[in-house]
Amino acid sequence: MTSLIKNIKLNNLLKYREKLNLTQNELAEKAGVSVRTIQRIEKGAEPKGYTLKVLSKALEISEEELKGNVIITKELEDDNHSIKIAKWINLSSVLGVAFPPVNILFPFILMKVKKQENKLTKQIISLQIFYTIIAVVAVLLSPFIRKWFDLNRQFTLIIVIFAVLFNLFIILRNTIGLDKNKKLYFKLNFSFF
Repeated sequence: MTSLIKNIKLNNLLKYREKLNLTQNELAEKAGVSVRTIQRIEKGAEPKGYTLKVLSKALEISEEELKGNVIITKELEDDNHSIKIAKWINLSSVLGVAFPPVNILFPFILMKVKKQENKLTKQIISLQIFYTIIAVVAVLLSPFIRKWFDLNRQFTLIIVIFAVLFNLFIILRNTIGLDKNKKLYFKLNFSFF
């Protein structure tokens, strides 16, 4: 299942408890506090006084380490609505398939308008940016390649047609991937933003 990325502020208790592979019950027993206390602190309540002291001792960390908050990145499952919007953002690239800047602009605008700035939509746009860079370089190099290998004059046109068809294939294949598996078929290991 595809996921959205969301930054969540959590108390360090969860981080250190999981680091020691302790359940909430085990930590509560070890520290001599209730499980409910552990749950409240992990949800954001700040440990104080006696609770802070016994928990830091049970986790073998300083009280300052336990009091600090940590920002974690958590993956939240995508709902069908977000996947549907991601499909439309992906398909909007088709409108600019023959005009490379437009294949980036339409999905970007749609992402902003629909407030869907997540890992999935950023990957869709990053893929279009990467494709555009490769296509432009290929078209710019085609006259030189044609000259070096003594190819016919239509070589540049063939490159352009191939680039457009290849981008169309990427867009449609990713749409099918989103529809069936709720994830992109083609994706990059990096993002442009």
